[in-house]
Amino acid sequence: MTLDGPSETGVTGIVAFIGIGSNIADPVVQCRNAVNRLGEAPGIHLLRRSSLYRTEPIGPKDQAWFINAVAEIRTALPPGELLGLLKAIERKMGRRSAPRWGPRVIDLDILLYGQMVVNEDGLVIPHPELHRRRFVLEPLCELAPYAIHPAYGVSARGLLDRLTDQSVVERMNTEMAGT
Repeated sequence: MTLDGPSETGVTGIVAFIGIGSNIADPVVQCRNAVNRLGEAPGIHLLRRSSLYRTEPIGPKDQAWFINAVAEIRTALPPGELLGLLKAIERKMGRRSAPRWGPRVIDLDILLYGQMVVNEDGLVIPHPELHRRRFVLEPLCELAPYAIHPAYGVSARGLLDRLTDQSVVERMNTEMAGT
């Protein structure tokens, strides 16, 4: 695997996509805060971010709807270190253990890391639910519709077009950055 050249900030590395979600404690603010923290983290250069999306919860329906987005980054961090950084950001933002698919102040997931496939204890890339989730594929397609899922060889747009998940995902008029 080759690394991409340096960005204007001098960060070299792999282009990766990070899923962002929140449904408690002012989720729009939490998602913005997470993107800002990603952009300030050493070894990461924030390239772009999607719009915010209001999404129907997967799993328990007796919870608030989520706000979701995707960030495109360039990182010099190997996958395990990137995951550690994301977990540290979650902890600093107040994330606590919660039931699977339950309410959370912030959730940060590595969706894609270049064309790498990783299957280790505690780390699976591409994200194992990526191809099944409208709330991930809609914002990913906004940024990179031609990004290829390395395990399936299908673009993000192709995955979205084939999706059977009919949950509601609404693009918001609220900007990711600013008010």
